[in-house]
Amino acid sequence: MELPLQITFHGVERSDAISAKVRERAEKLDKFFDSINSCRVAIEAPHHHHAKGNRFRVRVEVSVPGQQLVVTRGGDEHEGYADVYLAIRDAFDVMARQLEDYSTVLRGELKTPHHRPESMEGIERD
Repeated sequence: MELPLQITFHGVERSDAISAKVRERAEKLDKFFDSINSCRVAIEAPHHHHAKGNRFRVRVEVSVPGQQLVVTRGGDEHEGYADVYLAIRDAFDVMARQLEDYSTVLRGELKTPHHRPESMEGIERD
């Protein structure tokens, strides 16, 4: 299935190289979790600081059945990434973990709370 992908640039000049990297990472998500309805990615440079260079923020929104998953990397000008490709990598890595967690929930493999061992069940505690 071809993943519906939307890439937007805010405060950053559109780049074929950046778009290609985003497409590559989105295709990996699609192979990892095949029930993705859509993927929207925003590449942003919230503030332009010529002395310090641009700080990038990447937001990835993935729509799956019954859920909207969102990851943002590079919160503000002080936390932003100096390298847009690192921001893309980190955002998609976190999204892959969220999709893994979501697929675990769908399969019914929820972690159960730790129970006392059977040998301890009849023993009263003070």
